[in-house]
Amino acid sequence: MEEQNHSDIRFAVKMLFDEIKEELDEHLISINHNTNEISSNYEYLCELDFKINKLSERIDNLQLFLEKNAGFTVEKKPKYDPKPLSNNEQDVFLVLYTLEEKKGAVSYNEISRRTGLSEDLISSYITRMIEKNVPIIKRYVNNQPLLRLDPQFKRLQAKENILRLNQRTIASY
Repeated sequence: MEEQNHSDIRFAVKMLFDEIKEELDEHLISINHNTNEISSNYEYLCELDFKINKLSERIDNLQLFLEKNAGFTVEKKPKYDPKPLSNNEQDVFLVLYTLEEKKGAVSYNEISRRTGLSEDLISSYITRMIEKNVPIIKRYVNNQPLLRLDPQFKRLQAKENILRLNQRTIASY
């Protein structure tokens, strides 16, 4: 009788393991599918980025031609070339943008309180945004960093959304 119980238990455990293995195999298939989709989307975005850069070069050449040959002058505006921000970086950027409107310079602590993220994480996001060519001005007062956005960049961002902030992010602030 006891051997029958052990056999039943082994059979039940084997069935459970088989079910778990089947679920894990389904997850693996989904992950592989998502990875392929992400990879193809990335390739498509890289291709679009290349085409946009080519168009930008052509527009610049047209402007030069018009200025030289037709006497047109094109208003020179600062050229910013920020790289796309992650969703978290967009959130931090918008908090910096809105707090600066109210208070002027903003501390990591103020952004941290508003987002619920740690100051270390905020510092990391700010550093990555600066590396992505977002013109953030950092000044130290009493050994505490205070942040501001370059005013011309801020105006341009308001007009043209050069950071391409997505609607989800904009709607939450």
